[in-house]
Amino acid sequence: MESLKRFRQFVIETWAELKKTSWPERKEVSGTTVVVIVTVLICAAYLFVVDFILKEIMEKLLGAF
Repeated sequence: MESLKRFRQFVIETWAELKKTSWPERKEVSGTTVVVIVTVLICAAYLFVVDFILKEIMEKLLGAF
């Protein structure tokens, strides 16, 4: 029974804290999501290019032997 009381108290306190939270507007969430997606795409393209260049260099070096 004690653990049920503790769980109930936890839920009550959690709900009270969530009421104090300021949630971002839909427009702000959309904007930051676009920034994250664009950043990920740029990083992926950069890593693809670097990987391709290093692969070509290694193939030339190992092909010489």
